[in-house]
Amino acid sequence: MNPPRTLNHDEIARRIPHQGAMGLLETVTDWDGDRIKCQASSHQAADNPLRAQGRLGAACGVEYAAQAMAVHGTLMAESTADGFDADAVPRAGYLASIRSVILHVDRLDTFAAPLQVSAERITGDDNTVLYSFAVTAGDTALLSGRAVVVLDASALSLPPAAPG
Repeated sequence: MNPPRTLNHDEIARRIPHQGAMGLLETVTDWDGDRIKCQASSHQAADNPLRAQGRLGAACGVEYAAQAMAVHGTLMAESTADGFDADAVPRAGYLASIRSVILHVDRLDTFAAPLQVSAERITGDDNTVLYSFAVTAGDTALLSGRAVVVLDASALSLPPAAPG
């Protein structure tokens, strides 16, 4: 069985912990082993849980990108050498850091066009993945940056405690 290349909102919700209004992505429009492209219109919703004082700041786009990365990680876990296993259980991932974030606009909610959210896996191993991400509305760049996702925090070694 081949993996699906597109997903609707319900199929996304089955794959990530973000539920209800916090499930920001509407569709996955395409993905492969290195990248994912999603679309969202929740930035226009008055009940968007990320709104503050009646507005949705551009930095909230990082959460849209993080959800795209979460979906990508789950789809990668479901992809096996033998095909596709929709019942595979992915490891929990945690956004550990974001870097080089550029906010091209002040707000997301002032754009009528759907958000296009893309993430690309740059590198990674069994415990961490580095993604680049971008959010656009039509031809307008809204934000971009890089993010590190830790897949198995317990496997990361901590430095030894200082004597003392």
